[in-house]
Amino acid sequence: MNTFDNNIIAPLGVFWSLDPVSELEQRRAVMTSSPKVAVYSLSDLKNTTDDALPNYLTSLKVVQNHNHTDVRLLLGYLAVVVSGVTFYFDYTLGFDKTKYWTAWAVAAYFVLNGLFTWWIWRVEKGIVFQGSVKGQKLLLYSRTEKHIPIYHLTARYTSPSAPSLWQEVQLQAPFTRWFTADGFFVAKPFQQWLASEIPPIGQADPGNVVEEIGRGDGSARAMNVQPGRVEQVLDGLKDASGRMAGAQGARSRRKV
Repeated sequence: MNTFDNNIIAPLGVFWSLDPVSELEQRRAVMTSSPKVAVYSLSDLKNTTDDALPNYLTSLKVVQNHNHTDVRLLLGYLAVVVSGVTFYFDYTLGFDKTKYWTAWAVAAYFVLNGLFTWWIWRVEKGIVFQGSVKGQKLLLYSRTEKHIPIYHLTARYTSPSAPSLWQEVQLQAPFTRWFTADGFFVAKPFQQWLASEIPPIGQADPGNVVEEIGRGDGSARAMNVQPGRVEQVLDGLKDASGRMAGAQGARSRRKV
């Protein structure tokens, strides 16, 4: 469930605000702090969310481990070097003098690319973050399903008391939880979701833990709307908006 100050968020990710001034300020802040993405592009939504993960975690002093990325880059660079060296000697010495070496180079290139593909699909398997915080190791894997705008996140982590024992949490949430209707990324609900559901992140950022999402002290408030009560909630919002408009009009008349 999304949580914003003075806001109620409906089940389909529609933002309802009882304070039009604060809503306008929030939208301006979002538009100036994040790039706009195509809301119908699942890859854009996922990539933007994936990029926000390390930015948020490193801001919490979570030490990122780049071992997986380093191995992937090494395999890719080796393949490029092999192809470049092969082209250079073939261009300078001619094909007849280098054809045997070229055959070995082609074989090496295919082996390196095979290892590169295997590493991405079998070792990394969608990993978007690897790091540690306060003696706890943390691995995050993300994925999406075709044509379904839901973000799946798997978190594997250890505890300081049992560094060899891995625990796992599987999460999922619609992208509408942290993207506006016009495609702007909102960091706060995304950070609250992570901190409330993943213990190491919650311990590193207790201020973003929301009780209604997972654990927490209940400092942030959200309203759960049952499917059968949606119309009642909308009617209540309309009545509240009408009362606010009437009160503002009365204040304006008194000032005049």
